[in-house]
Amino acid sequence: MGSFIIRRLLGSIPVILGVVLVVFILTTIVPGDPARIMMGQRGDPETIKLIRQEMGLDNPIYIQLFDFYKAVITMDLGRSYRNNMTVTQAVLGRLPVTATLAIGAMIIAVIFGVLMGIYSATHRYTLADYGVMVLALLGISTPVYFIGLLLVLLFCSHLGWIPGTGLGNGEWIYYVLPMITLGIRPLALIVRLTRSTMLEVISQDYVTTARAKGLIERVVVFKHVLKNALIPVVTIIGLQTASLLSGVILTETVYSLPGLGRLSVQAVINRDFPIIRGVVLFMALVFVVANLLVDLSYGFFDPRIRYE
Repeated sequence: MGSFIIRRLLGSIPVILGVVLVVFILTTIVPGDPARIMMGQRGDPETIKLIRQEMGLDNPIYIQLFDFYKAVITMDLGRSYRNNMTVTQAVLGRLPVTATLAIGAMIIAVIFGVLMGIYSATHRYTLADYGVMVLALLGISTPVYFIGLLLVLLFCSHLGWIPGTGLGNGEWIYYVLPMITLGIRPLALIVRLTRSTMLEVISQDYVTTARAKGLIERVVVFKHVLKNALIPVVTIIGLQTASLLSGVILTETVYSLPGLGRLSVQAVINRDFPIIRGVVLFMALVFVVANLLVDLSYGFFDPRIRYE
């Protein structure tokens, strides 16, 4: 197990280095002078020149790239152009809101997705099965921002069950609609995958044998069918957990939540390149960690898998 983790971590280094290179190229070719952005359009040319020298923007491109790699390794990504905060402070300050939103959305998606998938698979070709599949299709097809706007219109404006957008005084009620909005798409994917994998397993000979031994249906479904069908489901859960960070951008914008998603939108609008780089690199790190955890979980669900 230990050697497997080390190999995976070492294999992740080229991925991170590649992401750093892509982020640097994209933020370098974008039109706009960071020094002029900091000083405004009427900034003094001499002051702008001094700022460019201080930030290293007048260095050759390969030196800027080398400095960026060094900054990533030392975890010193510089300061925001807008509020003079360090990138680390800005990301860590917004992380609790995004983490709470993403974890809550994924819990909703996993619990209801797996249960609905099990019910659909054990009642296949019934009216309930068709209804669940239609809902899953709608969940996959409908954009996150559209779902968010509909929920705000219904539960905030029309029914008045939710006080409104934002965080208020930090009450949990403000997280309910954003969690549901963010969790609908992964929930729909989990439902469809759980149903399809269970239908493949449920026709296997060992399931028929288990029923022939007189085991009750609940034991057959959860012990023999579900456990053997979970590996593809766990894979999609891990990938969706990481990809929730992209959905967070739209969700936090719709609900005015002060998280990483909204921070990245503001950074793009203001061309705050250090913040953009920090958020993108953080998302890449989350993807790497999520994939590692998914690989490690396979051995728990299938004892035949060995890591050595």
